[in-house]
Amino acid sequence: MPKLKTRRAAAKRFSATASGKIKRRRQNLRHILTKKSAGRKMRLGQPALVDSANAKAVRRMCPYL
Repeated sequence: MPKLKTRRAAAKRFSATASGKIKRRRQNLRHILTKKSAGRKMRLGQPALVDSANAKAVRRMCPYL
């Protein structure tokens, strides 16, 4: 079987944890930050895990993740 190509855009957005789950960055921290509370901005800075419903699609885009 030939090597599979990775979608480079997805590879830049996702990474794997030691247990094999997929880590992602949270949205809503790019602009319009003045109306967001400090606590909300701190939470948005923390990484999150990809939901199990979407994990299969991410694995398809990044087969060697």
